[in-house]
Amino acid sequence: MAVQMALSRISIRDMTDMQFIELTELDGTRSFPIVIGLHEAYAINRRLSGVKIPRPQTHDLLASVIRHLGGTLRQIVIHDLESGTFYAKLVIEQDGVPIEVDSRPSDAIALGVAEDVPIFVAEHVLEQASAEQDAGGEPDSDEDAESEGDW
Repeated sequence: MAVQMALSRISIRDMTDMQFIELTELDGTRSFPIVIGLHEAYAINRRLSGVKIPRPQTHDLLASVIRHLGGTLRQIVIHDLESGTFYAKLVIEQDGVPIEVDSRPSDAIALGVAEDVPIFVAEHVLEQASAEQDAGGEPDSDEDAESEGDW
């Protein structure tokens, strides 16, 4: 079973390679961070902040390709967590048929934010990730965060 989540926070730290997003359960209290790359963090942050750029980014390109091929992005699913690595998939519908495409969570979430689709996390992933956070497995403090937002 998958649980719907919301992107609740993004932290961008230029001085380190420690950007992260935090997903929070919509109908509950569990949450967990996912460390992401700097470029993906900026792409997500720009989209959430409403910053327009003159040319399409990679995530805009993928959204356009999906649409032009007759597909519709329906949801993002983070379906596994192995050795600290999250695994995600895009769920695209084309001609009434769901198609699942493997993706890094950061790319999937950037695309999902751009297309305003729901984010789901498998229950076993949410249990494991939120337990790791409760045990102190979350990213360091935000003292050096350049850009941070609660969404």
